[in-house]
Amino acid sequence: MTTTPVSAASWSYAEEFVAEDEVLAAARARAQEVGVVPVGPGAGAALRFLASVLDARAVVEIGTGTGVSGLWMLRGMRGDGVLTTVDVETEHQRLARQSFTEAGIATQRARTISGAALDVLPRLTDGHYDLVFCDGDKREYAAYLTEALRLLRPGGVVAFDNALWHDRVADPAQRDEETVAIRDLGRAVVEHPDLVGLMLPVGDGLLVAKKTWNPESD
Repeated sequence: MTTTPVSAASWSYAEEFVAEDEVLAAARARAQEVGVVPVGPGAGAALRFLASVLDARAVVEIGTGTGVSGLWMLRGMRGDGVLTTVDVETEHQRLARQSFTEAGIATQRARTISGAALDVLPRLTDGHYDLVFCDGDKREYAAYLTEALRLLRPGGVVAFDNALWHDRVADPAQRDEETVAIRDLGRAVVEHPDLVGLMLPVGDGLLVAKKTWNPESD
């Protein structure tokens, strides 16, 4: 280690560096009411930044929740960009649409699809998306990565929430199914020849990876 870990105060300062407004606060309150755990403000700000840097026109989200992460990404996307968000809970998606409406997001910019991610993703267009954000079943993260590689354009980015999984991933003694799945995902990203990966210690960990151009896959 060349530096000491940040203090709790510094972590909180960084996590809340980009403040959430009343619309995001309301979406977060809805999440608490229905038992959904959305991304933290730090991860949300990172997602908005990624969408902005990518000038994202098309984004896929796995795990709609009540719209917290969707709002962050929509605010970073270009004005004509469309978010396609997938969730098995139709009530959560109803609440997300309420959040989007309160934020002034045009209805055609947020496409909600109800269903299991691994049933829906194969129906989406290959190489069409700029950003794929995964916050669904942790045991399916490896399968989400496979789908994301197909869905992303060259230069697109895939992101996974809960990549540190409540400090369990870094502890090799933790061997439950979800922790092992996330740990294996991180290894797969680092070792994949077509991905440039990065672990961001925001929120509960945000694993991001850029899909590079591979002429052999064309």
